[in-house]
Amino acid sequence: MGKPGLLFALMTTAGLASACGPGPGAAPCPAIAQATAVSVTVSASYAPQVAALHIKACQDGECIEGDVELHPGSASIDQGCTPEGVCSATASPDGTKFANLFLQTLTESPMSVTASATAPDGSPLPAQTLDFRPRGDYPFGEQCGRFITASVLLDAAGLHEQP
Repeated sequence: MGKPGLLFALMTTAGLASACGPGPGAAPCPAIAQATAVSVTVSASYAPQVAALHIKACQDGECIEGDVELHPGSASIDQGCTPEGVCSATASPDGTKFANLFLQTLTESPMSVTASATAPDGSPLPAQTLDFRPRGDYPFGEQCGRFITASVLLDAAGLHEQP
């Protein structure tokens, strides 16, 4: 390829690259996909009583249910920032447990979630049900699209919507 061809290729590539960017003054969007799931957190005070969890979620006439794998929860501990503006955090166990029930779709229409837990000795704990509406938000700015979340908290008093 001669110099004119190389120059044309560079100009075209630069134009395409700038066309895909966030635009002047806009922050870039993170390269993450939204999980279509119901997220369940078991409170630290209730977690020792819960050995296994079964979740049923119903929305728009469709129900999905299954046993979910419980994972240890954690809280982010701020590690501060350097003078150059590089910030960091670390995860610290907080006594909670969490699980996700993956769905085919997730909308902002009303949803019903039922959590059926089993104690460490194998006995069933009271089933808890919550009717709520998943929330939509723009956590990375409107230019990055709307994310819909369905998060609930399970404790000894029942199932609650998480903020």
